[in-house]
Amino acid sequence: MVITVRPPEPADFSHMSDLLNEIISVGGTTAHQNPVSADTLQEWYAKFEGQSSWQIALDSNGQIMGFQFAEPHANLPDDALDISSFVRVGAVKMGIGSKLFDATKKAVERLGFNWLNATIRGDNTGGLAYYTSRGFQTWTTDENVPLPDGTIVTKISKRFDLNQT
Repeated sequence: MVITVRPPEPADFSHMSDLLNEIISVGGTTAHQNPVSADTLQEWYAKFEGQSSWQIALDSNGQIMGFQFAEPHANLPDDALDISSFVRVGAVKMGIGSKLFDATKKAVERLGFNWLNATIRGDNTGGLAYYTSRGFQTWTTDENVPLPDGTIVTKISKRFDLNQT
């Protein structure tokens, strides 16, 4: 499968929300529990425009296979961004995450940030493996974190220092 990566365009946000909502509906281990609209994603995108990286991965037919964004977070210092990754249900382990991360890393370095934080639910073994395979290292763990539905989870924060090669 040939995967291309580029920043999203306005018409992409409805497909991105469909992808994320499918992950949510099948009970994925994302921290998001409520469906997200295209408008909501566009608001997230616009909130930190110029200070964030948004990337989408498309297959050879132009179908969005995943997306990733890195943006400022209130609990992080000014030199760090928080990263989130979403890959189409059934399409993991196809190199999509690797291509997205390569593009995100380059964009974030151009913006002048020094490190990335990924906070992953402890029961998201796929997410933990993905970020570990990219070189992220655990730097803090939060136990007994309630989700909006009352589910209690552990959240593991992993750090990736840029320019470490």
